[in-house]
Amino acid sequence: MTVDVGQKAPDFELKAHTGETVQLSDYQGQNVVLYFYPKDMTPGCTTEACDFRDKHESFADLDAVVLGVSPDPIESHKKFIDKHDLPFLLLADEDHKVAEEYGVWKLKKNFGKEYYGIERSTFIIDKEGNLAEDYRKVKVDGHVETALQFIRENLA
Repeated sequence: MTVDVGQKAPDFELKAHTGETVQLSDYQGQNVVLYFYPKDMTPGCTTEACDFRDKHESFADLDAVVLGVSPDPIESHKKFIDKHDLPFLLLADEDHKVAEEYGVWKLKKNFGKEYYGIERSTFIIDKEGNLAEDYRKVKVDGHVETALQFIRENLA
């Protein structure tokens, strides 16, 4: 399954590292940066999370909330947050149902091995809950600034 720009973003319910249950619909009236990443504490995922951390205030100034999603459990998210002082929620999609809804649970190949995992992707959801932009197969360098610029130019 996948979602296309202009469509209603699929609502979901996931546990956050704080223990609270979060629904996308909780953020109606705000822009949402929903980013899917493969794994806590890995180099690319750490760089991406820290880039979002460093631009967190700029997103907040544009009435945008950042939510990170991976299949890692809450305990892993807590360690990741604590180690890198991340100021946004990380959501545990352990059964990867939300990743499947957004079309980012993919067959991957690494060193000749095939396995399923998250394809690094970001979805910008507008204040009405519609998908305003999506970035798939994200390259970490410069990505957070690109997402911020999109919100600044199109949703602010």
